[in-house]
This record gives sequence, C-alpha cells and structure tokens, in this order.
Amino acid sequence: MRLLRMVIMCWMDTRTRNRRGYFDHRRRQHQCTQQTNTTTTADLAKETRQGNFSNMASSWCYKKMSPIVSVFLCFLLVASSNIRPVFSSETRSGHATNQTFRPQEELQKLKIIRERLDKINKPAVKSIQAFDLCPLYYITPFDFISPSPDGDIIDCVLSHLQPAFDHPQLKGQKPLEPPERPKGHDPSGMVTENFQSWGLSGESCPEGTVPIRRTTEQDMLRASSEQRFGRKLRRHVRRDTNSNGHEEYKVVNPQGPLHAVGYVTGDQYYGAKASINVWAPTVSNQYEFSLSQMWVISGSFGDDLNTIEAGWQVSPELYGDNHPRFFTYWTTDAYQATGCYNLLCSGFVQTNSRIAIGAAISPTSSYSGGQFDISLLVWKDPKHGNWWLEFGNGVLVGYWPSFLFTHLRDHASMVQFGGEIVNSRPSGFHTSTQMGSGHFAGEGFGKASYFRNLQVVDWDNNLIPLSNLRVLADHPNCYDIQGGINRVWGNYFYYGGPGRNVRCP
Repeated sequence: MRLLRMVIMCWMDTRTRNRRGYFDHRRRQHQCTQQTNTTTTADLAKETRQGNFSNMASSWCYKKMSPIVSVFLCFLLVASSNIRPVFSSETRSGHATNQTFRPQEELQKLKIIRERLDKINKPAVKSIQAFDLCPLYYITPFDFISPSPDGDIIDCVLSHLQPAFDHPQLKGQKPLEPPERPKGHDPSGMVTENFQSWGLSGESCPEGTVPIRRTTEQDMLRASSEQRFGRKLRRHVRRDTNSNGHEEYKVVNPQGPLHAVGYVTGDQYYGAKASINVWAPTVSNQYEFSLSQMWVISGSFGDDLNTIEAGWQVSPELYGDNHPRFFTYWTTDAYQATGCYNLLCSGFVQTNSRIAIGAAISPTSSYSGGQFDISLLVWKDPKHGNWWLEFGNGVLVGYWPSFLFTHLRDHASMVQFGGEIVNSRPSGFHTSTQMGSGHFAGEGFGKASYFRNLQVVDWDNNLIPLSNLRVLADHPNCYDIQGGINRVWGNYFYYGGPGRNVRCP
C-alpha cells in the first residue's frame, strides 16, 4: 500500500515537471556541484520546488533523463524503502493501523497539498541552499547523508508578494515603515552574525525581498492532517481564583501541551521583552515538540483567546528535523481556525531581508559550556496599533496587523514567558521529550534553561521591569521552574526538565 502511494507521488511529480518543462535539455546540463551563484541556485530552486528527495536525486544527479526513466527510478528508490519500516502518521503509536489504500483519495489529497503549497510558496527572485547536495549517499529515498546543518531552501520573495498580502485587508499594500520604539529601549540595530544556519552559505536576499523557508510536500505529508498543518494544538487551560484572591492558571488535561512559565496578569500590557538561551532538546517522536517563547495574551481562555507568540522550537513534524528554529505564532480563537506558525498563512508581515522565520538557529547552548541566547521584543505601535517583533538589538522582523485580532486590538491582559512541550504519552507513559536543556531549574546557569531581563511595555510606550512575576509548572516532577531577581539579569527564571524520570512516570 505504502509502495503504491509513494509511486503515485513520484508519478505526479513527473507529470508536474513535464507540464512545467522541468525536463528541458538545458536545465539538465548543470553539474553536481555546490549551488552558490544566483543563476544556478535559481535553477536548483525550480528543480526542487516540490521538495521530493527521489526527484532530487533523479533531476540533480542524472543527465538527459526521460520522464519514463525518471518514474522507473522513482519506483526503484521507493521500493528500496520497503526494506525497513517507515514511521508515518499511519503508525503514530508505533503500531500499524488497518487502512485501505484508495488511489483516488490519495491523488485528491496530493492535489489539495499542491494547491496549498502554491499559496504558501511564492515566486522567488532568488533561492538559497546553504550546502552541497551532491554526492547524495542514499540509504532510502527519504534518508540521505550530506554536510548540511539543515535541509532548508530559502526563497527570496518580493516583500509585497509574501503570504501576508493574500489577506483581503492587505491586498495591494506594502509593508509599513518602522514604528516608534518603546522608551527606555536603546537598540544599536545589530544582530548576531550568521545566527541562522542558512546564512552560513555567505548568500543573502537582496533588498526589497524577504527570506522565506520553502514548504515542501514532505513537510505537509508529515502533519497529522493537512487541515491542521502549521497550527498548534488547542491549550486546555482553566482560570481559577485561589484563597488569596489571586487568579491561577491550570492545565485541564495532562495529555497535550505542558508548560513551565513565568507570567504577569492584572494590568494592561502593550508589549514584552526577554532574552532566552537556545538549546536543542530531545523530542521523543514526530508528533511532539519542545519550545521556549513569549506569549502576549488577551481575552479569556475560552474560544476568544488572542495570542501573539515568538521564540524557538524543535518540531520534527513541522520541520522534519531536530534543529531549534526561530518561530512566530498567532491566533484569535484559541488555536481553532485562525492563525499559524511563521508565514504559513496570511497574517504576519515580514519586513526583514536577513532573518528567515522558521529557519534553524546556530549556535546553541551546551551543558556546562557556552551559552547562546536571543533577545525578543514585541510591542504595540502607538500610532497604528500593529504589534511589532524585534530580534536581537534593534533588528525589526515584522508585524502582526491589529485587524487580525479582537481583544489584542486594544491591549494584552497577560504576558507569559517559558517552555512548552507536547505530551502524547507514548506507550501509556509520560513522554521523555525534554524542555529547554532537559535539566531541572535547580542546576542553574550553564546547565538549566533561562529567561532573563524580563520586561513589559506600559500604556505610555515605556519599557519597564516586571512586578509580581509568578511562576507555574504544570507537572513540576517532569519540568520545573524557579524565579529570581538581581542587578545584572533583572527579573529572571530557570526552567525545564527531562520529562519522564523516576518521579515522573
């Protein structure tokens, strides 16, 4: 069944390539060398638009190949993958389910995926791939060895053609000019050099374009469903009032997202700022993730929850690897039908030509070694009301238009900082997916993850220290948190943990 499904995918790719002229003789004359100049990279981008590794091998490393031979090679490569099990959405719990393969349904599914990809992936002025793809040493069509830190292709898209401008209220517009920064914030406009892996190629996107990580068929096929691709699970949180009159937030179901967070509530907030150290936590299976982020929140924790989010995450389902990646998120209905990660839907407007949202971060922190952190600032523009995102020391990434939201059109009522993982309880036990560094807060600097210099933006656009920071861990035996304050770090906390252990069965 799986063999037939994958052959159909190869066949559809071949039809698509024939229709678009991919087998033109001139496009097959390029050498199997590192793609560094603009012309060659553009050809490579066209050749690999669909992101299928079988087709990558046939179109990159063979010359004058006919469509029939291409399909035949696809068949052989796919057949070879059946010599060992492949983990997929059909075997999420590690046990195959009895499903009847229906070719017409599979073709329809792939058609839907292609249509979605056409909306997400915009025409590129230039495409960048940061590593030499040849030679490819195949184990199966979906496993290969290369010197790449990640498998990303970055497309340089004209800024006014990015996905945000598909929104009816943005059609025909262009990105806005930079807003007034919060008072008390003195940025230098510098960003850590080559903090993303794709930048190590030495290539960059030209002015007037934005770098966008290309989404592939394989990205969408990894998702639990194509309808939920690019979206988070809904958070099941209950707001309670304790005996002291303070509101507390508790997770209702242990199977799903779990958190260790610091938060402030009870006031009107117009932004937040923090520095977060970056790690590469182990994630147990494809359908779990581990992230560290800021949440700017308004509304109740019912269906009207509005959030703006930014940080780093490891998500094998979304990206196909275990690299920590810079990400954004938003929702206006508690993660149900609105919002998405990064630029996977119309919403966030990117203005920066050097930072690719969704691209891998490098370097990362090491246990008892060097620590690498990133600074993030989200704030509401006093003039136009849009929510802007700044990375590093003054580098604007882009903004969320205010019309996307209901409650956040005015202000936030809560700000959270911290870690989140998904606990799918594989085999009935708590997951061993790590949060942060994978070590508990008590291990401290160089070993535990941290947030430092926590600040919020007030009604008058002033960046001020937090007051009344509270900390909460859903399951402290699995992931915990410890807060503090000092002259150097201001408000801070350590957080994280290993997940399943003797105290977290």
